[in-house]
Amino acid sequence: MSATSRPLRSVLYVPASNERALQKLRDLPTDAVIFDLEDAVAPAAKADARGTLVSTLAWGFGARTTMVRINGFDTEWADDDLHAIAPAAPEAILLPKVNGPEDIKKLSARLDARPETRETAIWAMMETCEGILNAAAVARAPRMAGFVIGTNDLARELGCATGGDRMEMMMALQTCLMAARAAGIACVDGVYNAFRDEEGLRAECEQGRALGMDGKTLIHPAQVAVANGIFAPSPEALDLARRQIEAHDAAIAAGQGVAVLDGRIVENLHIVTAKATLAKAEAIATLENS
Repeated sequence: MSATSRPLRSVLYVPASNERALQKLRDLPTDAVIFDLEDAVAPAAKADARGTLVSTLAWGFGARTTMVRINGFDTEWADDDLHAIAPAAPEAILLPKVNGPEDIKKLSARLDARPETRETAIWAMMETCEGILNAAAVARAPRMAGFVIGTNDLARELGCATGGDRMEMMMALQTCLMAARAAGIACVDGVYNAFRDEEGLRAECEQGRALGMDGKTLIHPAQVAVANGIFAPSPEALDLARRQIEAHDAAIAAGQGVAVLDGRIVENLHIVTAKATLAKAEAIATLENS
């Protein structure tokens, strides 16, 4: 199954040191989870967090996508993170502050060295100016499965504002998305910081969906329902997809190259999109029923 065929509407960060939050994951309808050993865990708590996380990964999370965000290789904690979680055979490692493909190759080599992690995928935090400029090369590095855009760190490096229409970082968002699509990997939008502001979250999710993002990273369980709703195909989109396929099939059966539906031409490229829309809805239903 490819990275983009699994639902990634809602991707929730959970501190690996927060046992209560980890327990609540069982009942949350989030599509994916980022178990965080980096920013969300204080230095003094990192050792205990690793042990808690290893126990948590043993639960199994069904069809959900799971990944562990380790600390960067420029810190004293990265090697200990990898050593501790390797026996749990994590599905994916999320590497922070990726600047270029060399960072991914370094992590991939370390995963190769452990039999438990030889199938572990890599996701990259795209949150530095250098990383954005190298996005295409990063996307094609070994084991790459997806991008997570770190809009907070990126805004800090750029010195730009956060919130609003995000025009200040639109070049970065679209560069990452284009690189991901060219390489056939997933791309998940950055967080919305005001977790009690549902209207603002909704607007930013709608913008991310319009851009083509696979989903939204989240910092609070209260944000899950909004992201799930917006990044799922709407009933109208599903109805249109089915009717496009029916009209196209009828046109082909009649020896015609294109169909006309609702006054619009339907060509092969529209059918590819329609089938992808139906497949996404089916994948969401499978996940929600698992």
